[in-house]
Amino acid sequence: MEFNIQRNVFLSGIQKTLGIVERKTTMPILNNILIRTDKGKIKIVATDREISLLARYDAQVIKEGDITLSARKIYEMVREMEGETVHFLKNDNNMVTMTCQKVLYKIPGIAAEDYPRVADDEEAKVFNIPGAILRELIHKTSFAVSTDEMRRNLTGVFLETPRDGDNRLVQMVATDGHRLAIARSFAGEKEYLELEKGVIIPRKGLGEIRKIIEDETGMITMGVHKGACIVRAGNVMLKVSLIDAEFPEFRKIIPAERDIFAVIDRNAMLHALRRMNVIASEGYSGVIVSLSEGKMVLSSTNPDVGEANEEIDISYTERDISMGYNVNYLLSAIEVIDEEKIVFEFSGGMKPGVVKPANNDSYMCIIMPLKI
Repeated sequence: MEFNIQRNVFLSGIQKTLGIVERKTTMPILNNILIRTDKGKIKIVATDREISLLARYDAQVIKEGDITLSARKIYEMVREMEGETVHFLKNDNNMVTMTCQKVLYKIPGIAAEDYPRVADDEEAKVFNIPGAILRELIHKTSFAVSTDEMRRNLTGVFLETPRDGDNRLVQMVATDGHRLAIARSFAGEKEYLELEKGVIIPRKGLGEIRKIIEDETGMITMGVHKGACIVRAGNVMLKVSLIDAEFPEFRKIIPAERDIFAVIDRNAMLHALRRMNVIASEGYSGVIVSLSEGKMVLSSTNPDVGEANEEIDISYTERDISMGYNVNYLLSAIEVIDEEKIVFEFSGGMKPGVVKPANNDSYMCIIMPLKI
């Protein structure tokens, strides 16, 4: 096996696999990536059996072949090289030699026959969606995904494609039991992916999807096939096994009545919450939000740290009310909003509050209050 490849292309391709390969595994070969020549290109494959990445890159193939190598070691080697072109050579004993200018590395590999098979899934039905839309939906929901592995159905984002009249929407929902984030957008195509009951994309897989679409300005393709979510962006295909569980009926959590609301400047609220967060600690992260005509007062008292108070001018004419919230939950909910004005809705008592943009319904975050 022998080929030449642009160093920056090779490095970028290997880097995309680092979040997938397993550091601790009973199968040492899962620490490796598969490199295989493929019709004048090289194919790089990584898998942990739940998430698989397959990518093709242009290369000058001199001799066909394949090999698996430690993903992290080969990444570190190529990263430290200087020069434009890497020469890659594998001998009959699975020893790989890589040279670039005057640098030479040797690294032992494992035969490709032992590597788990990763199918291309070219027969999967996929649909176009703007990369920017998918990126935004992930950005506005992933912060609310649960990290509690005992509640497996909450450790991912729920993806569904509801209809809004003649239009089909793509919607993502996430909750950790204390907050619920919902983001939606028009799919961009009349014949978009139709999901019968919605699917749950796991947290790790969602992070890998975000990585491969972070620089995509045009369309990507997306579909669901044989229990996996498939995303193709440029020369990269990512396949993520879905969580086989029922997502909670989140629509029952959305407050039906929100009779009190305040319109607030997003940046003013963010800066004030960050100042309140200085007082927070691992054992205490509460902030009291008090509303009266024309103003909002934020206050936080932590016996171990101190106290903080701040007043913000807002558009509000309803009755006086005070509610307690986790300051980090409020920060996360507001940081993902792009608009200058936000709406904070209340129902009083221990009913949840709602944060959303002032001028559209593409996003909302529902947050349970704290006792004060």
